Amino acid sequence: MEKSALQIARSAYQPKLPLGLRGNVSIKEGQPTQSVGDQEEIKALFPNTYGMPLVEFVPSNEKKTYAPMNMGVILSGGQAPGGHNVICGLFDELKKQNPDSKLYGFLMGPGGLVDHKYMEITDEIVAEYRNTGGFDLIGSGRTKLEKAEQFEAGLEIIRELNIKAIVIIGGDDSNTNACVLAEYYAAKGCGVQVIGCPKTIDGDLKNEQIETSFGFDTACKTYAEVIGNIQRDANSARKYWHFIKLMGRSASHIALECALQCQPNICIISEEVEEKNQTLDDIVNYIASVVAQRAADGNNFGTVLIPEGLIEFIPAMKALIAELNDLLSTPEAAAVSADDQRAWILSKLSAANAAVYESLPETVARQLTMERDPHGNVQVSLIETEKLLSEMVAKKLDAWKAEGKFAGKFAAQHHFFGYEGRCAAPSNYDADYCYALGTSAAQLVANGKTGYMAIVKNTTAPAEEWIAGGVPITMMMNMERRHGEMKPVIRKALVRLDGAPFKTFAAHRDEWAKNTCFVYPGPIQYFGPTEVCDQSTITLRLEQA
Repeated sequence: MEKSALQIARSAYQPKLPLGLRGNVSIKEGQPTQSVGDQEEIKALFPNTYGMPLVEFVPSNEKKTYAPMNMGVILSGGQAPGGHNVICGLFDELKKQNPDSKLYGFLMGPGGLVDHKYMEITDEIVAEYRNTGGFDLIGSGRTKLEKAEQFEAGLEIIRELNIKAIVIIGGDDSNTNACVLAEYYAAKGCGVQVIGCPKTIDGDLKNEQIETSFGFDTACKTYAEVIGNIQRDANSARKYWHFIKLMGRSASHIALECALQCQPNICIISEEVEEKNQTLDDIVNYIASVVAQRAADGNNFGTVLIPEGLIEFIPAMKALIAELNDLLSTPEAAAVSADDQRAWILSKLSAANAAVYESLPETVARQLTMERDPHGNVQVSLIETEKLLSEMVAKKLDAWKAEGKFAGKFAAQHHFFGYEGRCAAPSNYDADYCYALGTSAAQLVANGKTGYMAIVKNTTAPAEEWIAGGVPITMMMNMERRHGEMKPVIRKALVRLDGAPFKTFAAHRDEWAKNTCFVYPGPIQYFGPTEVCDQSTITLRLEQA
């Protein structure tokens, strides 16, 4: 495989480990835990893995001996920078414990376990993937592990390969599945441990025990670099407003972090929109007002950051989408021709939702009605929110110009940054963090734990001061309605409006809106001063201050 100069240099980087994972390691257990909500329901669903203690790894003078152990690893869900380093940390620790141990990677996600598709991960293979982005070592998939027949199918290959533990690297849904799998194997006495690792670039898998999900740091730095480049271009040409949509359907952590790094003129935070019960028109008025104010100062340019999931947080749009989901699933809807669809929908919607639907640009209205998933639901992620807002702002400014309220110029450019950040070469922070997570997962297995998620805390300090351990997955769960049924799930972390990151942003946004305060973060630095190369996200620094 041909490699770039950076790939070659990067492969030699040795991730830093906390003191608790270097040399001999012992385990320190805390008090029993309980779930964040619905304690009785969660306890009843997970009687064998509920209430276990938090654990922490600490240096030890005792040298342990370990029998050979075979372990499996699965990458689940969307890609996130650093996944390969989790596998490398897992592999290295497993081989350190006993060179005869083996690590098997199940191919293309949880489906590889069910379908018995796997590969043995060797020294030669691992050497090719150290400190690299992507999930291409074994691939990823979105198969949900939730049915007994899947667990039993997986058990067949687990027994055939003499595997004693499975490590699932994924987000909140994947780790919920890991918990269900751990409970099933524990209840049946199969002797198979299951450990999870927290992954998602969206940043919504975090709580008191998980400081951040891996990949968030690298993805935000990747997006911030390009946003900074666009802002430099905007400040040079001085004739375009750039509407930039960023990944994050369920939460606005990426948009907020990029705003803190780049200081754009406008950043919409979905959670604030919902909290304040804002309408689409409220958002458009706000953006148009900033455009008009800057135009009055001679600045006909700027940047607007928009979270991918904004539409679902606008109460009026949420109500419209819910009614459309029901309406489009009816047999009557399937019989309506494309030419008649708009009029038919308007005749069926409630008055309030019809008014919202009619106010939308035709392209967006068409996306809402024609693009449906297999269950008949509107695919919100396909809506070009950045174009929707810029078109509505342009229309608003035209009206203001006719009224003499706006005398500037407005021209928009559109961007969506998504996949560009998911497989970037991990930052030093993510390279170190992920390697420590993999090492922690191997230690959890070696200490007989199951139903745990590997964690690493205190990560704004130097790496040797990081604290590694594990948290019972049941501790992070509550009951939520999914597909019409109450299900145990890990609670998603939304942007907290009373949190330090949002408060810092809110304290500065008026100044950023009026003046050109752009910051240009530049590309991720891998070699150089620690204050440049090893810093965590601004979000994490503010949260841990």
